[in-house]
Amino acid sequence: MRVHVVSDVHGNADALARAGDGADALVVLGDFIDFVDYHDHGGGIMGRVFGAEKVGVYAEMRRQRSHVAAAGYARELWAGLANPRELVEEAVREQYATLFAALPTPTYATPGNVDTPDLWPEFARAGLRFLDGEVVEIGGLRFGFAGGTVLPEGITPRRGSAFRPYLRTPDDFAVSVAALERVEVLCTHVPPAIPELTYDVVARRAELGSAALVGLIQRQRPRWSLFGHVHQPLAPRLRYRGTECVNVGHFQRTERPYVLRW
Repeated sequence: MRVHVVSDVHGNADALARAGDGADALVVLGDFIDFVDYHDHGGGIMGRVFGAEKVGVYAEMRRQRSHVAAAGYARELWAGLANPRELVEEAVREQYATLFAALPTPTYATPGNVDTPDLWPEFARAGLRFLDGEVVEIGGLRFGFAGGTVLPEGITPRRGSAFRPYLRTPDDFAVSVAALERVEVLCTHVPPAIPELTYDVVARRAELGSAALVGLIQRQRPRWSLFGHVHQPLAPRLRYRGTECVNVGHFQRTERPYVLRW
């Protein structure tokens, strides 16, 4: 059995259309949407709306780790538009129509933080499974899926912004993880909360991982834990308690799927 796994597609529909070539199935671990393109400031939804120059200012703030200033700058940009949420939702739908049409059959997908899973049912079709807090059998193995990323303790998702990323409280995410039983392949967007897996060597910061995923690995000992989210990880893979933990890569840039065989 051969399964290809990708994450962090960020709008690269051309590469996504080839991602399943030679595989029995494709697994996508989220972040379909290209919202802020840090490599091409004129790309992504923000680039289309505000232009490369303004996105460049925002990206530089993020690179300098001035996250509060960057958030304030983005709010000012969106506040200057009449109906920012409607505009963003239309752009997201446009990207999803292209990206989901590119997916081969069968594909199993879970959302990342740069996704709007509330819209996914509009694009449902035969051979395309959307999974979050669910287990499915592929080639005789049990694959468990949990989507989104976790927020810091005590922080709740913002509801008034133009784009509503799939950010979850640790307790909410843990509910999805708790629904995964007898998992042999753990499939998530966010990594387990293991320092080597969460640290981004280019951004020079640690992303938030999930303690609930660490707990599942300790209890169930799946063969693999597959994830993305951290684009340039300190450790692309490591073995933890007998589980092979693998960051499958920043697919938008690498255009290479991770190949799983058994």
